[in-house]
Amino acid sequence: MAKKRIVVKIGSSLLTNKNGGLSESKLNEHADALAYLKKQGHEVILISSGAVAAGFSELGYPSRPVTLAGKQATAAVGQGLLVQAYTKTLKDHGIVAAQLLLTRNNFGNQAQYSNVYSTLTELLKRSVLPIINENDSVAVDELTFGDNDMLSALVSGLVHADFLIMLTDINGVYKSNPNVDSTAKRYDFLPAITDELFRYTKNKSSSKVGTGGMTSKLSAAQTALSLGVPAFVGTGSGEEKLMHIVNGHGDGTYIGDSSTHNLKKPEQWIAFHSSISGKIEVDEGAEQAIISHGKSLLPAGTKAFEGVFDAGDVVEIINSEKAVIGKGQVNYSSEDLSAVKGMASETAMRKTDRHRPEVIHRDRLILTLREENAL
Repeated sequence: MAKKRIVVKIGSSLLTNKNGGLSESKLNEHADALAYLKKQGHEVILISSGAVAAGFSELGYPSRPVTLAGKQATAAVGQGLLVQAYTKTLKDHGIVAAQLLLTRNNFGNQAQYSNVYSTLTELLKRSVLPIINENDSVAVDELTFGDNDMLSALVSGLVHADFLIMLTDINGVYKSNPNVDSTAKRYDFLPAITDELFRYTKNKSSSKVGTGGMTSKLSAAQTALSLGVPAFVGTGSGEEKLMHIVNGHGDGTYIGDSSTHNLKKPEQWIAFHSSISGKIEVDEGAEQAIISHGKSLLPAGTKAFEGVFDAGDVVEIINSEKAVIGKGQVNYSSEDLSAVKGMASETAMRKTDRHRPEVIHRDRLILTLREENAL
């Protein structure tokens, strides 16, 4: 089998004992499986929950704390315990582990986003196994990913992973809750994530220590697919469980396949992490050129704009009906665009003393998912 780059996400319920503390035996089994997968020649990145669950008993809490201060203090203690346990077991297999703690802000800032990519790439090049978690001890609501399911999807896209494995306490995606419906049908394979699936899986996770239920995993899988990464949601046991999943014999649901295209790193940042600084309205000709022919946006096709922005900012692209058809990173400030909108390319270049005319180059332009699916 060819070497693959695989992101594995492990939820809190798979790492803790019945009292909510860190289960050494469970963690060791996961570490053994990660090591086995790596020894088969694959590159592996771990997204691991469990910091809060591992730390609350150490601080004297009877159960997972509900206050923000309690959660963050617990995470600060638990993260060290979690990574220490992984590092020890992986070292027994001759594998070096590394820790990365991320917040949404690391993805929203383009320079930091590129740095995360560079760090992960170098670690994988050095045969290190990165262990990633959200930086729960300092993150605030507006800077969180929501849960580690979404973090795992975004990381899998960033590193151009071949596969995303989300291990959970339910063996796959069901049409109804298997905990209350013994006749619930499991999907062994899903080509895509539909709105109907979200309606089926609104039930919460059975776990008392995790934050992401099945709906969260479907959202993450949908994001991973949009980034060109197929996913698996399910469970397993033993040293070879991850290898079984990679070989197509996992106990769960396989979602999507490898036929979808990967978005380049700059496109991912624009699509999922950038802030919107304004809007540019385009005429019908420019709309068709962008959607149907993959062209850049030129000054001639620009009708109007909203907002104040600088070159390098990200704006939405709207049509004459004010519908968003995409977004992209502009080469003109709003002040410069005001002077050249509607002009022919040669005239715009002379007026602004530029060598290239594009308002938004195709390589920095992302269509909405709706428009992508219509092609």
